[in-house]
Amino acid sequence: MFTWLDNLIRLFVEKVFGVSMETHLGGSIHFFFYDTIKIIILLSTMIFIISYIRSYFPPERTKKILTRFSGIKGNVMASLLGIVTPFCSCSSVPIFIGFVESGVPLGVTFSFLITSPIVNEAAFAILLASFGWKLAVVYVITGVIIGIVGGLIIDKLKMEDQVEQYVYDMQMADTTYIKLNAKERLEFAFTNVKDIIKRIWIFLIIGIALGAVIHGWAPEEFLAKYAGPDNPLSVIVAVIVGIPLYSNALGTIPIAEALILKGVGIGTALALMMAVTALSLPELILLKKVIKIKLIKAFVIITGVAIILTGYLFNAIGNSLL
Repeated sequence: MFTWLDNLIRLFVEKVFGVSMETHLGGSIHFFFYDTIKIIILLSTMIFIISYIRSYFPPERTKKILTRFSGIKGNVMASLLGIVTPFCSCSSVPIFIGFVESGVPLGVTFSFLITSPIVNEAAFAILLASFGWKLAVVYVITGVIIGIVGGLIIDKLKMEDQVEQYVYDMQMADTTYIKLNAKERLEFAFTNVKDIIKRIWIFLIIGIALGAVIHGWAPEEFLAKYAGPDNPLSVIVAVIVGIPLYSNALGTIPIAEALILKGVGIGTALALMMAVTALSLPELILLKKVIKIKLIKAFVIITGVAIILTGYLFNAIGNSLL
C-alpha cells in the first residue's frame, strides 16, 4: 500500500542525509520518517471514520444502552462499545462511577474498562499501517474477547462488595444526549481528528523514535534468543515489564513493530503493548479510589492471564498474519 512512500523515504535518506540505507543510522532514519508519515495518514483516516460512528454513541447514550442488556449480551455490547468509546487511565474513575451508579452490572462495566484502552480506532490504524489488515483485525477481535471473558469472570466472582460504598450512594445527573444531523457529525469527526492528533502526537513521536533506535541498533541475535517466539517465558516477562509502564497504544505500537522486525515474537511484543495499555500502574492507582484491593487483584490476574494466553497464541500463529 505504501511502496511509493517507502521508495520516497529511501531516496530522501540517501540524497538529503547522505546516509546509506545499509547502515544502522540509515535504517533508523528511514524507520522514523516512513512510520511517522504512514501512521499519520492512516490514523487521520481511521479517526475520522470512527469518530463519525462515535457521534451516535456519546457517554450518556452508552450508559443507557448498557443498562438495557444483561448476562453475556451485556458483556458483548460493553466490549463492542469499548472499541468506539475510547478512554484512558485519567478517565477510568468517572466512567466506572457513572456505569455503576447507572445500574450497569460490575462484570459488564469491567468488560468495557478492559477492552476500551486496548482497542480503539487509533490503535487499529497504527496496527493496520505497521502490520497489515489481518493482524489488525485479529488484534481487535482478541481485545474484544479478552474484555468479554474478563467481565464474565468478574461477574461470576460476585465482588460487588469490593466497590467503595460511596460509588453506589452517588447520584449523578442524568444528562441527555443531543442528536446531530449529518453536517454536525462531519464537523464532529473533523474536530475529533484535530483534537486527537493534537493530544497524542508526542506519544506517537516518542514511540516511533524509540522504535527507530531499536530498529537500527538493537542486537537482533540477542532479542531473537531471549524474546523470540521460542522462549517460553518471553510473554510472561513482557506482561510483567509492561504493567509499571505508562503509555497508550499509540506510543507502544511503533516499539512493538521495531521489536518484531528484530526477531521478537509477535505475541511477546503485542502482550507488552496490551499490558501497558490495559494494566498500567497509574490506572490501577486511580481505580483504587473506587474499588478495593481484592477486586483490583482479581482484575489484574484475570486480564494479565488473558493477555499472556493471547501472547502465546499470537506467537504460534503470528507469521501467518503478516
